[in-house]
Amino acid sequence: MKTSRQNAAIAACVAAVVLAVPFCTQNDFLLNLSILIMVWSIFAVGFDLVFGLLGMVSFGHAAFLGTGGYALALATQRYGLSFEAGLGLAILAGAACAWIFSIFALRVSGIFFALVTLALSQLMYILADSKLREWTGGADGLPGIGRPELAGIDFFDTVNFYWYVAAVFALVIALMAMLRASPFGRAVAGVRQNEIRASQLGYNVQRLKQITFLVSGAIGGLAGGLLAAVLMYMNPQMLHWTTSGDVIIMTLLGGAGTLWGPVAGVLLFEALKEWLSGWTPYWYGILGLVFILATLYFPQGVLGALQARWGRSRPASPASPADGGTAPAAPLAPREGSLS
Repeated sequence: MKTSRQNAAIAACVAAVVLAVPFCTQNDFLLNLSILIMVWSIFAVGFDLVFGLLGMVSFGHAAFLGTGGYALALATQRYGLSFEAGLGLAILAGAACAWIFSIFALRVSGIFFALVTLALSQLMYILADSKLREWTGGADGLPGIGRPELAGIDFFDTVNFYWYVAAVFALVIALMAMLRASPFGRAVAGVRQNEIRASQLGYNVQRLKQITFLVSGAIGGLAGGLLAAVLMYMNPQMLHWTTSGDVIIMTLLGGAGTLWGPVAGVLLFEALKEWLSGWTPYWYGILGLVFILATLYFPQGVLGALQARWGRSRPASPASPADGGTAPAAPLAPREGSLS
């Protein structure tokens, strides 16, 4: 199908770039920037499950990122667990935080959902910054976070750690592609298109939303653990609402509701950030202007606009969740005991 071919072509290009980077440069700055782009892409792809696939705006995803980072830091530093165990706990911590958020946030919808997630996220930030300072280090943070220890490989070497993060990035992308193509992904896409119809067909809409939120939180926790390892440092800023704002901008820039849109958005965001910050201290304001212009002229995101242009030059075919896009509600069909 049309979008499937597009995603396959994008996947081939991304794989070629990821594989080529360590062979094209040994510059630590460029390698670390590439690692950060992959980590933020993991976070953005997870965020887009709620934002793009489900169609709900969350201003609280920074809480999942920060919770995952602190879980890994405490597990490895305070309790002496391995990095892999700490990363597993980061995933569980992100999912647990998302579950708690869902209890309150999913009682409402629209702008009220966004405001509840924002309030809960800021509460987490305040707790980490002051009330839980004994555990989080407060504004001083937690320095000296370790990295994996596998088969005697030195992951403090930037190239080795690059390959580790690249493997996790590839795994997450593959899992997200399968989730979007699954009956669950089709049901979630149908909820976005027509929530009332999905409910009438026998789907438990509230449960679908909660599971999507939990999966998104788990991926956010994974990204937080990786980010803490990249920086070898963790502080409450990762929980701040501005972090949630950044991932929204990244996703919208690239194209919400698509598999590769958030990745493209992260790449654009980080490239502009590095270029503008070296040019002016007011880079964030200029980036905001770029975002406004992109929203006005590319409402589907940069990648969405490119895919639409590509599609106009080819015979049209119906989109499907297997293609990484948002499915229409039509594929929904009642099934006995299906998520109800």
